[in-house]
Formats: sequence, C-alpha cells, structure tokens
Amino acid sequence: MASTTPTPLKTTDCPDPLTLEVVELIGEVVARFHEDYESAAADHALTGAQARLLSLLCLEPLPMRKLARQLKCEPSNVTGIVDRLEARGLVERQPDPTDRRVKVAAATAEGRRVARSLRESLRFAREPLAGLSEAERVALRDTLRRMLG
Repeated sequence: MASTTPTPLKTTDCPDPLTLEVVELIGEVVARFHEDYESAAADHALTGAQARLLSLLCLEPLPMRKLARQLKCEPSNVTGIVDRLEARGLVERQPDPTDRRVKVAAATAEGRRVARSLRESLRFAREPLAGLSEAERVALRDTLRRMLG
C-alpha cells in the first residue's frame, strides 16, 4: 500500500537564501545585458536576432539548420534573417566546402566590421565591469566558466 505521508524536502531541494539571491542577481545581469544588446543592435539598424546571427557567423560560416538550432528558432526564420542581412551586404551564402549540396551563411568583411562595432558599443560590457579591478574580473570570469563548465 502506498504511503500518503509527504516526503520531507532535502536541503538540496530548497535553495538557501544566498543561492536564491545569486540566482536573482544573475537574472538581473542577463536582463540588463539583453536590454543593452537590443539597444546596440538597433543603433546599428539591426534587430536583436539579426545581431545574434551575425555574431555567430563571425565565428564561422554555418548552415541554416545549425544557425536555427543555436538561435532556437525555425530554419524558415533563419532564412528570412539571412535574406535581410544579405541584402545589406553583411552576410553571403556560400557552398559548404564539405557538401556542395548545402549552403552556408558567412559574414562578409562589412558584416564582421558591424559585429565588432556592435560588441564595442555595448555599455554593459564597459560600465558595470569597469568598476571591478582586474583581479575581480578574472575571478568573475573564472567563476562563470566553472558554472558553465
């Protein structure tokens, strides 16, 4: 016969107040970053999605399906974004060097310049981090890497 007594919560099931505060602060940092990123994108006449796609393509040319997975959207949406960036000369379609049936999107030299300018214009990267010493920024970087690793 099944027990009707509730199972007590383990201490790991209910985060402590410090952990909850850290999670709230991370959420606020993420929200501020997105707000600044959207504003910087708009200053470059880009939508946030266009800016994110362009940033990804500055790392390497990618097929539409992979772009869609990384952006967490449908491939048809990526096609429209690439079309608009291509019309501005920021992106071009190229044959995939490993499978000529597949096209990859790649940032043009102008696209890389715009993406670099966008990154450099992010106030979030300058203002809050400028108040931290180099040692504090290194510690923050290392902590974030540990959290993500």
